[in-house]
Amino acid sequence: MEPHKIEENDPLEALMLGGVKAGFPSPSEDIREKLDLTKLLVKHGASTFFFRIDGVSMVDAGMDEGDIIIVDRAVDPYDGCKAVCFIDGEYTVKRVQITPGGATLLPCNENNGKYRPIPVGPDDDFLIWGVVTWVVKKA
Repeated sequence: MEPHKIEENDPLEALMLGGVKAGFPSPSEDIREKLDLTKLLVKHGASTFFFRIDGVSMVDAGMDEGDIIIVDRAVDPYDGCKAVCFIDGEYTVKRVQITPGGATLLPCNENNGKYRPIPVGPDDDFLIWGVVTWVVKKA
């Protein structure tokens, strides 16, 4: 899994044409503004990375195969956060349940019984690598 590091000056600008209704259509003004995706999606440029989701263990958390997640290493992990974690030589993205005795990595796929919680013990080589801040969905 190779992350793509976002640089402060990466050209991620787009022309935003305004809001679009998700309900009934209505006439709207022709509003146009320049949208800087880096400023919108990246708070800490030097510690933000992109990953492509490979697998389906997190579909109920809105992370489908092929989606892009934006991960910020400067965000402090918190109970219930979705994070990229390193455990025993492998990287995985899971919901993190933090308890006084340790942590449990929780998959988010109720329709597939093959994904089980991963308890993290004191003997595990474990690191919460970075917190997921955005999910970019494929069309």
